[in-house]
Amino acid sequence: MRNASVKRETAETKIDLRLNIDGDGDSNINTGIGFFDHMLTLMTKHGLLNLDVNCDGDLEVDQHHSVEDVGIAFGQAFNKALGNKAGITRYATITTPMDEALSTTSLDISGRSFLIFHVEGLKDKAGSFDTELVEEFFLAFTRHARVTLHINLQYGTNTHHIIESIFKGFGRALDFASQKNDRVKGIPSTKGTL
Repeated sequence: MRNASVKRETAETKIDLRLNIDGDGDSNINTGIGFFDHMLTLMTKHGLLNLDVNCDGDLEVDQHHSVEDVGIAFGQAFNKALGNKAGITRYATITTPMDEALSTTSLDISGRSFLIFHVEGLKDKAGSFDTELVEEFFLAFTRHARVTLHINLQYGTNTHHIIESIFKGFGRALDFASQKNDRVKGIPSTKGTL
């Protein structure tokens, strides 16, 4: 089993996160931000990840530190759980419908951190959640997982549906790209390292 635990404690957040990338979609998420918990739960369910997250953050300030730091811890755990990356599929492109919304997530477990986030038309809030933090979560994840991630919204009008489409697709892309492929011999790179 490929799994990892990360504990992260700063003046702004205290996070305990456990990840199994060869899971079955079980999760126990508690960040204190209901909408964010819902999105992480969807991500794990559709990505067949097992994820436990407990985050005690400075929500009296705002949601930014909690969302960003969960992204950091999740990225660190994902990178750690992959080990040397031998035999992984490496790439994934997933298009995910959610009612009227359609988004595409493309992922490369490349060892290089990069995020393209082309998502227009989100309202400022989904419930009490600051929607600008969706991009912040993925930026923190890519930096610490050391992956390249492209998220493109083709269309959609409902903010909740758009974000849900993105998180479901992201989970599915993580699952597919991290899967072991018997035909891949060693590290899937001409450089010999990722």
